[in-house]
Amino acid sequence: MPATAAVKATHGQTRRANERFVLRTIYDVGPLSRADVARATGLTRTTVSDLVERLQADGLVVEAGTGPSTGGKAPILLRVPSDARQLIGVDVDRERLSGVVVDLSGEVCAREARAIGDRDGAAALRELEALVESLQRTADRPLVGVGVGTPGLIDTATGTVRWAIGLDWRDEPVGQHLAQTTGLPTVVVNDSQAAAMAEWTFGHHDTSSSMVVIKVGEGIGAGIVLDGRLYAGDQSGAGEIGHTRVTDDDIPCRCGGSGCLETVASQRAVLARARDLAISEPRWALADGPLSHERLLRAFRQGDRKAQEIVLESAPPIGRVVGAMIGTLGARDIVLVGPMADYGEPWLARVRAEAGRSALPLLVERSTIHIGRTGDDVVELGAAAMLMTSELGLALAA
Repeated sequence: MPATAAVKATHGQTRRANERFVLRTIYDVGPLSRADVARATGLTRTTVSDLVERLQADGLVVEAGTGPSTGGKAPILLRVPSDARQLIGVDVDRERLSGVVVDLSGEVCAREARAIGDRDGAAALRELEALVESLQRTADRPLVGVGVGTPGLIDTATGTVRWAIGLDWRDEPVGQHLAQTTGLPTVVVNDSQAAAMAEWTFGHHDTSSSMVVIKVGEGIGAGIVLDGRLYAGDQSGAGEIGHTRVTDDDIPCRCGGSGCLETVASQRAVLARARDLAISEPRWALADGPLSHERLLRAFRQGDRKAQEIVLESAPPIGRVVGAMIGTLGARDIVLVGPMADYGEPWLARVRAEAGRSALPLLVERSTIHIGRTGDDVVELGAAAMLMTSELGLALAA
């Protein structure tokens, strides 16, 4: 490459980096004046003015009135409007796809879901493509791209699903497929890691610099944020706690092992126990029809003793793993999300109690174990948050 081309590339990269830096500063701290941005970034006022002009032309920055005067002309304040861009976030579950269109504040503008049942492999991928294309048509603002959270081991750098148990995806270039189909930048991330990003970005967490988010649904996994950064591990498998052996019972797991956490504490395991009880005790109130998460949850909340026993016996194994993660990582903020978190305080209390017996008491006492704040769209929001970072440079606020 000629030296002049290398210099031009470097200048272009520097300008792009500075532009992202300015946008991130206004997004995180704004409304700010140009002078405030210059002071916060260390860039010259001339550079900031040029970059702000470009961002305004792109609709990413707008004027937001004037600030207090310090003796001269009142400064014009700048902000990033939440509706400047929209993002598509998708949660790939083993039986269901759900997706949202969100703005830059995480506000859901549209949503869609579809069942995939027992479809896997290429059939599941086609359903995913169809869902994303449908969401793309509902967007009414420029789209940043597509973020996908899916179970399994994910090579986030390439958007390749190395192995997703239950979906029959092995070395599947999901990100490449979606980028070709939609023409949009695409990020693919593990669903539990996406949940961690949602809670870190939109969950209004405390001032701790680290967080562990444990998603308990059809599967179980953890997303780990250390010092404000997502930790994926050397093999992109950090947080794959669902396939940790926690019992000597030889209950077979879909991973090929037995006695895994998912076999005793997941939503699927809880419903399986409830169905077995319905067969053995036909007079039980829930034995008169199909059992679902919603039906079991309703009985649990209404005080059905058997429903409560079935649900609450799933909590201690989660608590032991929580205790192990507190002891290993020293994280103070432990967040539980997913369908099992719907059982609320009674289930959470059992998790906390077991965690307290499974780690150094002082560490557990200084930790906060609570249910997440981002609701049912946690994976979709997290996938969108990853996209905000990769495409706009809007870092996850600590």
